[in-house]
Order: sequence, then C-alpha cells, then structure tokens
Amino acid sequence: MVRIPDMDDFFSRRCVWVNGPIIVGAGPSGLAVGACLKEQGVPFEILERSDCIASLWQKRTYDRLKLHLPKQFCQLPKMPFPAHYPEYPTRNQFIEYLENYAKNFDIKPRFNQTVQSARYDETSGLWRVRTVGSGCDAGNRNAEIEYIGRWLVVATGENAEQVMPDLDGLGEFCGPVIHVGEYKSGERYRGKKVIVVGCGNSGMEVCLDLCDNDAFPSMVVRDSVHVLPREVLGKSTFGLAVFFMKWLPLWMVDKIMLILAWLVLGNLEKLGIKRPSMGPLELKNVSGRTPVLDYGALSKIRSGDIKVVPGVKRFWSKKVELVDGRFVDIDAVILATGYRSNVPQWLQETDFFTKDGFPKGGFPNNNWKGKSGLYAVGFTRRGLSGASSDAVKVSQDIAKGWKEETKQTRIGACHRRCFSQF
Repeated sequence: MVRIPDMDDFFSRRCVWVNGPIIVGAGPSGLAVGACLKEQGVPFEILERSDCIASLWQKRTYDRLKLHLPKQFCQLPKMPFPAHYPEYPTRNQFIEYLENYAKNFDIKPRFNQTVQSARYDETSGLWRVRTVGSGCDAGNRNAEIEYIGRWLVVATGENAEQVMPDLDGLGEFCGPVIHVGEYKSGERYRGKKVIVVGCGNSGMEVCLDLCDNDAFPSMVVRDSVHVLPREVLGKSTFGLAVFFMKWLPLWMVDKIMLILAWLVLGNLEKLGIKRPSMGPLELKNVSGRTPVLDYGALSKIRSGDIKVVPGVKRFWSKKVELVDGRFVDIDAVILATGYRSNVPQWLQETDFFTKDGFPKGGFPNNNWKGKSGLYAVGFTRRGLSGASSDAVKVSQDIAKGWKEETKQTRIGACHRRCFSQF
C-alpha cells in the first residue's frame, strides 16, 4: 500500500472551510480589515497566536507608553476615539479602544492558533493555512487545524518578533538582560546603572522612565538619528508635516521640519546625536526608519541624567567596553533594538514578500495586493494610519471578488468543498 505523507497529514488535521478571507493576526491591522469586511457583509476568520487581541500592545509594551501621534492619526476605520480621550491616548486607553472596536463589530478571532505554514494550492485555487495550538492549547492535537479559503490576508505587521542582536560578550554579562518588549517600568532598576542599546522612540522613552525612577541610564547612539519635537507651538509636528505635504514637495517639507527642530531643540551634535544626511520623511519612505519624537528625554540628556555613549564593542561580566575605548560599569542591559516581520517563517512559495518580510515595491506603490488572493495590511511603514488605509482598500477588493464568486456559486454547484468542523 502506497502512503502519501502530505495526504496523511491532511487527514490527521481538522479541516475548516472559510467562506471568505483568512486573516492572520488580530492586532490593529487584522481588526481593521475585519471591521471593514463586516461592513461589506463578507464572512472571515481571524487567526491569532496569542490569547488576546493586540498582543503586542497588551503584553510587550511598557506602562508609561502613549501614542506618539495625535489620536486622529491613529484611529481605525469606521470608529473614532472617544471624545474624552486625550490628544495622545495612553497604552491602556488604546487597548480599551481596540477591545471596544472588536466588540462593536462583533469580531471574534480564533486565539491560540499559531500559523505553521500558508501556501497556495494551484490545483484547487485555494489557500491552505495550517495551524498548531499555542498558549494553553500547546500540544493539543485537536488544535491542529487546516483552514482552507480563497483569500489570505497577512496582518501580522512589522513588529511580530523581537530583534535580538548578537553582541560580543553579552552572554558573559552577569546582570539582567532583557528586550524592551519585556520592560514594564523602571521601578526594578532604581539606583542601578543601566545601558540601553538603541536610540529610537522606545530607547529614548525607556531612558526617560529610568530617570523618573531614580536609575542611571546610558543610551547607546551608534548611528545617526533624526530627533524632532513632538509638538511645535502646541501643534503636532506630524500634523504639520501632513499639512505641508498637501502643498509642497517632500524635500521642502523635510527642510521645514529640520528648521523647526533646530529652532526648538537646538544643535544636537553637542549632545552626541548626529542627524542623517537624508531628511526625516525621505528616510522614513526609503528605509522605514522613524524619526524620534521627543517630549522630555533631550532635557535629561542636557542635564546629564541620561548619558549618551557610542557603539558597544564588547560586554564583560560587570561592565561594557565602548568603541571609543572607554569602559562603563553597568548593572543591567535593556535592548531597545526593535522588531521585525515574521512572514518568511510561515508564508510559502510566494514572491510578493521580500526575505525581510515586507511586500515588494514599498510605499507608495501598490504593496497591499499580491497574486492569487494574497493581501498584506500594516506593512507600509506608516503606522496605524497606513494600516487603516490598507484595510479599507483590501476589504473593498475582497468584497468585490467575494460577491462575484457568491453569485456564481448560487448558479451552479460549488466545485471546491471540504469537510468543515467548527
């Protein structure tokens, strides 16, 4: 008797037919797509590896985090933030908003479902998405399911996995080493010397929080970075940039932003922070590097409460050696080294995504739609506003195809069937 391994695996799993798109990820991007599809009357299934929506916000953010942009630039489609929310909602307020968003649109993801693989079956013209149980369902054979559907929406976002750099000697360091995703508060670091590797928004904000909790942070600034004031004369810097972009070319808006930054913040090179040669908006479009929006960290740098140090050469048991030859005694290390996409780990046989897990072409090109019913939401490097824009386009495109196929299905018997078990 001949046994076909792939067929054995097929029949060992529960098979679920999804009469609409399969959405991977229940963060803001996945929820936004779901809400827009609900408005169009299109059924869908959202698969989430964690046990809650927006797991990045709920489990991998620090307590003092606030939205870096005004709330009108961060709201999801079809539902604005409550009027009583402040201009920059807190972490808890944003989580509350997302939970109310899911409740309002009756979005019920399938939690503890880690996507193992997703591939397009050319024979049937369908996507086959295999999952295994995670969290409380880890190891549960009943949680091993194959979802089958006509469309696949990748909504896992740009920040699915922590970036853990390979730093020489870090394994020899005797103190605690954590990624910023595990950082909650500076309370546990009170009175300690902490080196923060990374000078993005998270790195700056963690250093500020450490200062507020009487710790002694040193921030590693290895590369050049744009730092802009969060507000200018009470107006959002981002909002000003959006306004100017309506009338002026990008290079001119960059010039205006840099002039405003110099007037408000002064010369940052004296503080050990060098600006890139490319403007902040152009750099964001080209490389995805987001400018830092300052609302207090620079004053702590000027006062000496936050030390700025160059790149790390090597870690020792109780100190760090810098590239300029200095040695600094430290008690703890926090890696504010960012996140990355995990799409290449599970999405198979497609040329839509690069090896870094981003759609090819990049913003502002049409990077939300691939071939054979494949879509991407939340990969434009434009934050929540970009994800919302993607969600509207993707839902409209899917709804059009779904309604056409539904009409055809009513006329004749559907030739694509599988045993469904919900």
